Amino acid sequence: MQIFGVDIGGSGIKGAPVDLDRGDLAEERCKVLTPHPATPESVADGVRQVVEHFGWTGPVGLTFPGVVTGGAMIRTAANVDKSWIDTDARALFSERLGGLPVTVVNDADAAGVAEAHFGAGRGRKGTVVLLTFGTGIGSAVFTDGVLVPNTELGHLELDGHDAEKRASSKVKEDHDLSWEHWGHRVRKYLAHVEMLFSPELFIIGGGVSRKAHKFLPYLEDIRAEIVPAQLQNNAGIVGAAMRAAETDRGE
Repeated sequence: MQIFGVDIGGSGIKGAPVDLDRGDLAEERCKVLTPHPATPESVADGVRQVVEHFGWTGPVGLTFPGVVTGGAMIRTAANVDKSWIDTDARALFSERLGGLPVTVVNDADAAGVAEAHFGAGRGRKGTVVLLTFGTGIGSAVFTDGVLVPNTELGHLELDGHDAEKRASSKVKEDHDLSWEHWGHRVRKYLAHVEMLFSPELFIIGGGVSRKAHKFLPYLEDIRAEIVPAQLQNNAGIVGAAMRAAETDRGE
């Protein structure tokens, strides 16, 4: 079974049909740059461009970098334009995609669902925390495989700032931090999350998961096991498609 997934990020909008039997992309993904300012209308145009690239005409799952309630309503917008707040994203995207059925989910929650079902979190009990490091820091928290939605742990305070303003991969790039310097910032952040949630497992997602060997050695003194996401930066696309399939089945 194939369903289309789209992952909307602060820097890029990427999507592809997903093979839900394998938990992988059915075709090579299409990516366009996230517009700036990232208003609802301009982002919806980018999503339409990605979906139309494949000539897709079925259900579409989309991630959003903020709190999403009811598979539709946007409640926060840290790394996109503030005009997103209180937008009915499901209605907006469905209209822009010619009436296709749409489901919208928090981006890290989507990545977490994919990793829990197909990747590094599969079969893991207890508390599992997935953290995506990109333009910001997203989070997905699971207890015995059950998701606690919209946790947004990237906004915990770290050194007087939102954690994502200190330890996101964008901060590493913007300030040209070495892997060691950035790794120590990530370690301090993980220690704070560990103090609050006592997880058995941290899964590190986002684009940096492809280079985990460069920073994992600096994440010392963390009790929880730390592993890179197995689906890497495609986890959001796969998780969005999974959610769309559940909605299509009436779950």
